[in-house]
Amino acid sequence: MNVIKTSLEGVYIIEPQVFGDSRGWFMESYSKIKLPEITAEFVQDNHSFSTSKGVIRGIHFQNGEHAQAKLVRVCRGAVKDVAVDLRKGSPTYKKWIMVELSAENKNQLFIPRGFGHGFVTLTDEVEFLYKADNYYNYENDRSIRFDDPEIGVDWGIENPILSDKDKNAPLLKDSDCSFVY
Repeated sequence: MNVIKTSLEGVYIIEPQVFGDSRGWFMESYSKIKLPEITAEFVQDNHSFSTSKGVIRGIHFQNGEHAQAKLVRVCRGAVKDVAVDLRKGSPTYKKWIMVELSAENKNQLFIPRGFGHGFVTLTDEVEFLYKADNYYNYENDRSIRFDDPEIGVDWGIENPILSDKDKNAPLLKDSDCSFVY
């Protein structure tokens, strides 16, 4: 596995080694031994499906002691995946990165605690997989506006398909985000 540092401390792109022949292919999607940079101990796997191109999910996070680190990948379709540093006092506070993840490239993104996460679908019928190091907690589930001008993510889309949760999410300045660097 090839681990690529990004401009956000602790956020890594993971390029798996894929072995293929006439029958198909095989890859390790996670190995604690081969990924020492990822110190998270994963306890929950999630799988989402988006029907259409142009769906934005995010920017999501869990507050406080329920914060989650995530290792994410796409097993069908393609997305532009976004990690946003939400840690007050961080040198990269409110900065973001965007990485294309697809079933074809098989790349993954590791997002540590203290970051918001979202993605926009580039194709119809996207299946997205998440490994999380903390259990989902409804009371601490949070969102901030996908189009928050203070953050300025360029999603590359004009009329996204959004859930009511994401349509009504607060701006970061109005949220109770509790992350500190």
